[in-house]
Formats: sequence, structure tokens, C-alpha cells
Amino acid sequence: MIAVTGGAGFIGSNIVVELLRRGEEVILVDDFSTGSREVARRLEEMGAILLEGSSSRVAELDRVDAVLHLGMPSSSPMYREDPGLVGSALGEFIVLMELARRRGIRLIYASTSSIYNGNDPPHREDMPVIPTDLYTEARYFMERMAEVYHSLHGVRSIGLRLFSVYGPNERPKGRYANVVSQMIWAGLEGRRFVVFGDGSQTRDFIHVRDVVRAFMAALESDAHGVFNVGTGRETSFRDLASMISEKLPLSLEFVENPIRNYVLRTCADTSLAEEVLGFRATVDLRRGIEELIEAYRREEIVFGV
Repeated sequence: MIAVTGGAGFIGSNIVVELLRRGEEVILVDDFSTGSREVARRLEEMGAILLEGSSSRVAELDRVDAVLHLGMPSSSPMYREDPGLVGSALGEFIVLMELARRRGIRLIYASTSSIYNGNDPPHREDMPVIPTDLYTEARYFMERMAEVYHSLHGVRSIGLRLFSVYGPNERPKGRYANVVSQMIWAGLEGRRFVVFGDGSQTRDFIHVRDVVRAFMAALESDAHGVFNVGTGRETSFRDLASMISEKLPLSLEFVENPIRNYVLRTCADTSLAEEVLGFRATVDLRRGIEELIEAYRREEIVFGV
């Protein structure tokens, strides 16, 4: 049995679909702070078992072989607006680490490329980490706590430093969604999309289908540590808008950047994940954008795997 926390969310729901496709028994854990009840209902129809509540409810299960932990908010602005999220996220992660220690279960958790802020790309796992916001500190705490449990108790876990993940099923995140989805929504709704700065900032955009593959590779591995999950290619917001404009009308409005410690560039060094996990991203950005536009035009729940 595999528990997926945040299983009604964007990435988590796609992971649940893939696990069900593989014939796994899946427990979907979600408190619906950002997850979708409609998505959860669809996943239940496909065979998932819903456990409503915080990620720490996994400890109530009599039997669980692995936990894929995506059950903490994944947007920096959410932490600025509610710093209390940090405490909740850390407490729930310790519950999961204790579960891994006591029962010997496999724990795979989502970390973030925001950890690299202040470092020039390509970003490597051995670069120094200097948290500059609450969200990054919360994610980095998870990585450090995983190392403490490994050192003290031999708990083996994998943290995946996700770069800029896009794909179907992100609508419930609203204004916290990836810039790819937000640009497409603006184009479909005839709105101008606001860009901070001049649009030269870059992101390493990776499709959720590839991210799901990375989680499956981690689940099948006995490795321990943190690994980048990106494509190794960076794309500017201007170039992203140009790709989207090939398929639908999109206008941009450039404004002064109001965010301190704004991440200007991200690009993953993917060599460690390739070497240890055997993972390499395969979805082309332009093709991924075309698929996503069609999914949003249909206005229905479409999974990306």
C-alpha cells in the first residue's frame, strides 16, 4: 500500500493515477486546502482510497509500505501570507520521518529548486543553500531533518528538488499555479498577463508527466539523498509567452518587480538524477504547452500521465 499526501493536488493526483495504473493500492491523503474534491472523487472512482486530513494522518494507517509526500503548500506567496504554514509543514514531516523510522517504510518527498536562490545555474545538489524566505526554509528543513534521521536511525529517504512543474490539472491552485498555466489562462480569457521586470527571468520548465516518472524512479531506488528534477534547459518568460502566442492570442504587461529575493534564473544540473535514479526528462516544452492548451480548452479534468 502506498500513501500519497497531497494526492488531490496538481502533482499528487497525477502520481496517484500512475500508481493505480501500475496496480498499486493507493491511499490518497489530502486536507483540501489547495487540492480538489472533484479530482479526489475521480480518483476514488479509479480505485484510490481517500483519507481526508493532514499528512500526519498517514500514521493512523495499519499498513503502509511507502509514502510519497506532496502534502505541503508549494507556493512561496502562501507562506508570506500565512507564516504558520511553516510550523504545520515541519510538524507533519517529522511525523512521517518517525513513521519511516518505526516501520521501515520508504519515504519520497517533494523539495524545491527555490533552494538554489543566490546560486548561478546550472544548479547542482552540492551548492550552498541560504534560505531567503519561509517557503525555502520549510523545504530545506525537510532535507536537513531527513539527513538527521539517516545519521541517527539509518532512515533512507529521497528528496526531489522539483524545478518549474507545469501540466494539466492545476486549475485549483488558482493564482499560485505555475506561470505556464497562468499565461495560458490569461490568453484563453482575453486578459493581459502581468510579468515582473522585463521578462528575461528564466525557469527550467518540466512537465508533470516527467515529474511522475521521477517519483516512480525514486520509489524503485534504494538510494538516499536529494536529487534535481528538471530538464537542464532554461526558458525566459518572454520566450515562453512567444510559444504560447503561437497557439492563442496573448498580451503581456510589464511592471516593476515588487518581490524581494526574487528568483531570476533556474536551470537544473540533471547528472546526479540520471546517474543514480536513471531519470531523464523527455517531454518537449513546446509539445507540453500545446497539450496543456487543449486540456484547458476542454475545461475538464485531464491527467498528465
